[in-house]
Amino acid sequence: QVQLVESGGGLVQAGDSLRLSCATSGRTFGTYIMGWFRQAPGKEREFVARITRSGGTRDYADSVKGRFTVSRDNAKNTVYLQMNSLKPEDTARYYCAASLQWTDYGGDYDYWGQGTQVTVSS
Repeated sequence: QVQLVESGGGLVQAGDSLRLSCATSGRTFGTYIMGWFRQAPGKEREFVARITRSGGTRDYADSVKGRFTVSRDNAKNTVYLQMNSLKPEDTARYYCAASLQWTDYGGDYDYWGQGTQVTVSS
């Protein structure tokens, strides 16, 4: 069992930056591929970013490529999402998730956090 707890969300202005953190429990963090997803009101959940177990490979949705960076610290059992040049359309609840598969499909992720709200004003 893996428990995920996100933090770092908030209300910011367009162009600002935020760094989200996702702390995990257990000693198996390094065995999981970690992903970030987001869901805006009235919209489907969408993939944002994912990172391999070692952190050597990362993948992003086109909408955030060049602005967001996913990273992880296996010694701290934590994954991060650095978000720069935020836009109002980035407003959503952000979730981290853990999977044993290299996938951008949320249904393939086994464990989810409760999410953290990011609101970007124009």
